[in-house]
Amino acid sequence: MSQLEDQGDLASAIGTELPFLRRYARALTGSQDSGDKYAAATLEAILQDASCIDPNMSVKLSLFRTFSSIWKSSGSQIVAEENLSDREARAQKHLSELTQNTREALLLHSIERFSTSEIAQIMELDEVEILELLDIARREMQQSIQGRVMVIEDEAIIAMDITGIVELMGHEVTGVARTRDGAIKLARQQPPDMILADIQLADKSSGIDAVNDIFAEMGERPVVFITAFPERLLTGERPEPAFLITKPYTEDQVQSAVSQAMFFASSENIES
Repeated sequence: MSQLEDQGDLASAIGTELPFLRRYARALTGSQDSGDKYAAATLEAILQDASCIDPNMSVKLSLFRTFSSIWKSSGSQIVAEENLSDREARAQKHLSELTQNTREALLLHSIERFSTSEIAQIMELDEVEILELLDIARREMQQSIQGRVMVIEDEAIIAMDITGIVELMGHEVTGVARTRDGAIKLARQQPPDMILADIQLADKSSGIDAVNDIFAEMGERPVVFITAFPERLLTGERPEPAFLITKPYTEDQVQSAVSQAMFFASSENIES
C-alpha cells in the first residue's frame, strides 16, 4: 500500500498539511496575501500535474517541494506588507538580508522542524549544501540580532557558563535569577528581550512559573528552556517550549537556540 493511500485520499492529506504550508509561506514572503498566493499556486500545480506528489515520499514533503520549486522559479522575492507589526517587519527585514537560499532552509528547519535530509529533498539540493546553508544562516542571524538576555538558573557554574556564551555572542546579560521571585524582580528592573530559563530552581520554585508571571506582567518574548527535566514541559500549557535544550548542553546548542529564538520571535505566533 502506498504512503498516500495510508494517509487517505490526496485532498484530505493535503488539507491536513496546508495550514503549515501557509504559515511557512507567510514567514518566507513577509506577507499573508503573497504567501497565500504562493500556497494557492502550489495547489494549482498539483491539480494540473499529479506527479508532483511523489509516492515515495510523504504528502507533506511533496507539498513543500512543489512550493519550493514555484518559489525558486519566481525569483524568491520577499513582498513588503503595510499591515505587518513592527516585530514582524523587523524579522522580515533580517530575513531579506540573509544569503540566498539560507532563508528557506532556515525556516524549514527552525519553524517547520524538517530534518536536513528532508530539507535536501524539498529544496532539491545535497544534504551537505543544506548543512552549509544552515551554518551560514545561523552566523548571519547571530551578527544581525542582538539584545538583552535574562538568565534564570540556580546553579552558579551553569549560570556563569551560559552568561559567558551569551555575552560572547554579543548580547547583554541583564542578570541571573536563582528563584521565581528573583526572576520577576530582575525582569521589572531590567526588562529583557529574551529569557534563558532552567525549570527546577533553588527554592523548589519553577522557571516555567517565573516565565509565565513575566509574560503576564510584561508580555510574551522569546524563551529558551535549558533543563535536565524536559518531561516537565510536555504539558501542553503555555509557555510552549519552541526552543528546549536538555542538560548537559553544548555551546553550539545554546548559541543556535538563542539566535533562532531571538530571530524568529516575531514569526512564531503568526496565525496559520
